[in-house]
Amino acid sequence: MTVLLRFRHGPTRHLPTADWGAPARPEELELLRDMRGPVLDLGCGPGRLVAALAEMGTPALGVDASPVAVESARQIGAPVLQRSVFETLPGEGRWRSVLLFDGNVGIGGDPVGLLRRLHDLLATGGRALVEVDPPGSATVTADARIERADEVTDWFPWACLGADGLDAVAADAGLHRREWRDVGDRWFAILERRAA
Repeated sequence: MTVLLRFRHGPTRHLPTADWGAPARPEELELLRDMRGPVLDLGCGPGRLVAALAEMGTPALGVDASPVAVESARQIGAPVLQRSVFETLPGEGRWRSVLLFDGNVGIGGDPVGLLRRLHDLLATGGRALVEVDPPGSATVTADARIERADEVTDWFPWACLGADGLDAVAADAGLHRREWRDVGDRWFAILERRAA
């Protein structure tokens, strides 16, 4: 079934929800192998990445605001919290790695604000693996909704961040990009929290 993310005044995107409910793909596992624990997965959805990290022996915790996603994650044994990423979370300032996969850099509709939150969650020297849109993609910040068949959510603030705009956003949030990882048609940045 087709699931769309529709911006109120702008583009519509197909959401690969079937992929989110499937086990982590080989290219995702390769990226996760470089993550130092403990790892915090923001917007973890059904928990595939948290479960994969657990299988690798890496301590991890998922966070998602959706009760349906959290229940799905718990059914596969992934440790998760049902909470907004902007609420108080355990271990603030002590996480060695934080994940923002599957467009979750858009949470809250304010990439700078979200990356500042990520900065506060990370330990000094901690790293984040953040998925963004490919180079040449526009950054979009607007109200959006999810549409599936005849089901439609309420409008909520969301953003899409292109690779070309990431460095400025990261710098505003107190983070530094160490490197890019392009995996197939997906773009990931490794961001680091430096000492003050």
